[in-house]
Amino acid sequence: MNKISDLKNIKGPHSYRKIAIAACFGTFLEWYDFLTFATLAVVFGPLFFPSSDPGTALLASLATFGVGMVVRPIGAAIFGSMGDRIGRKPVFMITIALMGLATVSVGFLPTYAQVGIWAPILLVSLRLLQGLSAGGEIGGSAVYLAEHAGNEYRGFKTSFLQLMGPLGILFSTLQIALLRYYLSPEEFEAWGWRVPFWISVLLLLIAFKARMALAETPVFLELSKSSQKTEHPLLSNFRDPQTRKRMFLLFFCISAGGAVLFFCVQVYTAVFLKTSAKLPPSVVDQLSIYATLILFPLTLFAGWLSDKVGRKPVVISGLLLGAIFTQPVFQMLQSLSGQYLETPNINSPLILIGALLTCLSLALALVVGPQTALLAELFPAKTRNSAATLPHNLAAGWIGGLLPLIVTWLNQQWGSDLAGLWYPTLFLASAAIVAFLYLPETNKVNLSL
Repeated sequence: MNKISDLKNIKGPHSYRKIAIAACFGTFLEWYDFLTFATLAVVFGPLFFPSSDPGTALLASLATFGVGMVVRPIGAAIFGSMGDRIGRKPVFMITIALMGLATVSVGFLPTYAQVGIWAPILLVSLRLLQGLSAGGEIGGSAVYLAEHAGNEYRGFKTSFLQLMGPLGILFSTLQIALLRYYLSPEEFEAWGWRVPFWISVLLLLIAFKARMALAETPVFLELSKSSQKTEHPLLSNFRDPQTRKRMFLLFFCISAGGAVLFFCVQVYTAVFLKTSAKLPPSVVDQLSIYATLILFPLTLFAGWLSDKVGRKPVVISGLLLGAIFTQPVFQMLQSLSGQYLETPNINSPLILIGALLTCLSLALALVVGPQTALLAELFPAKTRNSAATLPHNLAAGWIGGLLPLIVTWLNQQWGSDLAGLWYPTLFLASAAIVAFLYLPETNKVNLSL
């Protein structure tokens, strides 16, 4: 009787809008919690990893961010299989509670000056907990939303979920910009950096209440009714050659390509402008806000375009643009930053920097706009959650999450601020070739099958 009621509740555009808002808000909180750390990586270095060499402290801070990404596949394996066995909704409640607990705790951590080595140990432990919960949330939420979206305009309707990562960064960046404006540098370093983590308590309560009202997806309810659920979904995925092939394509072309572009545009760019280009943090925060805002309409456009011309050509276009733009864009960012520092009263270099960030944002939007729909469309219903979440989080964690660390390390090894960027350039070019040769077109696929 409850299943029939749930099926009735999910029909209609108003019901879908309510479901999408609740699902997206929870994902926004996950991204806000997870990426606030990246936004504050430069601040965390001296507070938790003191060193006479600022470069070493920054590397340690970025490595701690990367640790949270590395364990995401473990969370994906655990929670992805649970989603196929017990339902998509229960997993959402668990992951958001874990993420909220870890993030709030970061706001109360003592620094290295207060407790010594225990400060970085506790910080890394909380990052591990964040990574596990993000592994169950990010990917699983895509499947949840896609299964509610139906078969028409699925690319556009699910592209809103991809805005939650940039929105999480935007919300975090705005807070930090305001805190830097109203607080002195000493006050911000003493306690101001903790405020974004404290605010997550309120956001957690709102997200938890919204998710309590969510209905299970119609696809999972149908599977439960027909007893088609798989006892060991993850093992079944690896035993099936077709599923294995598509998991690799999702990993290498879609998720890893999107993750590389996301961390280049939304994470590493800010680190690069603050450290290598030496721009003032307040200026970098303003540029980051612009890059995020321009990404919103571009992502929705890419999702809509994938409904019209197909997922495959849109994704390949984004990968190619990323491969072509990355090196020259960062070279020009460095040059224009130097011009701005020489003549800070002239805004033309900042306008040109904004245009360059728009180019990178366009490449990112073309890959991630159709991504939510693709995650679900590539796999059969009975093992979809586990098949989608594991490669997606493996790519985001091991490829995207470690990108800032790898690029920074390569730069230091080669004595150049730009040498490490050949890594994402070559990766995106390879992903575009593989996608062109092997990625199937999935637009209009029936997700009930």
